[in-house]
Amino acid sequence: MGDRVRLGVTDGIAHVELTRPEARNAVDLPMCTELCEAFEEVDADEDVRVVLLSAHGPVFCAGADLKERTGKDAAWVRRRRVASFAAYAAIERCRRPVVALVQGAVVGSGGEITLAADFAIAAEGTVFRFPEPHWGTVGATQRLQRAIGKRKAKELLFTNRPLDAADALRLGIVTQVVAPDALASTGAETARDIAKAPPLAIALTKRAVDLGGETDLDRGIRIEMSAIEQCLADGGWRDGVARFTNGDGR
Repeated sequence: MGDRVRLGVTDGIAHVELTRPEARNAVDLPMCTELCEAFEEVDADEDVRVVLLSAHGPVFCAGADLKERTGKDAAWVRRRRVASFAAYAAIERCRRPVVALVQGAVVGSGGEITLAADFAIAAEGTVFRFPEPHWGTVGATQRLQRAIGKRKAKELLFTNRPLDAADALRLGIVTQVVAPDALASTGAETARDIAKAPPLAIALTKRAVDLGGETDLDRGIRIEMSAIEQCLADGGWRDGVARFTNGDGR
């Protein structure tokens, strides 16, 4: 891994951090590659229970680094876009829950990274923008509409209007807004809460929600029943019953 993304694991919590603050954490080709590598490493580590995805500096991500495209041909840009899709998919496919902690500007690719996480917590003052059409390209057309609906996604993409943290919370792009100095501690507390649950149950829950969202209710129930069967076969559910019986009702 290079100097664009930092990965560390402490007490079962993986910390994946964008570390290009001098460029406002703009996404370039090396960052795409390093994000893929980081999440592949996380998925291979059986000790990891949850991932916190954050960024160093005052800006979470200023979007794609358009400067790196200077002098490049269409074929190069196409390969670069495919690399970014691979990075978002690596975040989304992670078997562990991924919680994004965002602050400052969250633009274009930064929004895609946020939406690829399972959910996101924002600092007050965070502002989202999805300016791809205004840059003469296309992006954020799929995850954004799935998160907030087609009509609102079109409005944000067509107009390039900023979306503040309160509106992002209302629309469901983020699930919580906290004071800037509480972002890291809130993320850590959330990660600890997730890490308390049996990892198989969490992984199967994540998969059931993701797959169920792509189908009808009847098939979704069958997906959930399949997950329940895996939990029953594993036997870990007995530990949950024992904890509840012993007074730990959480």
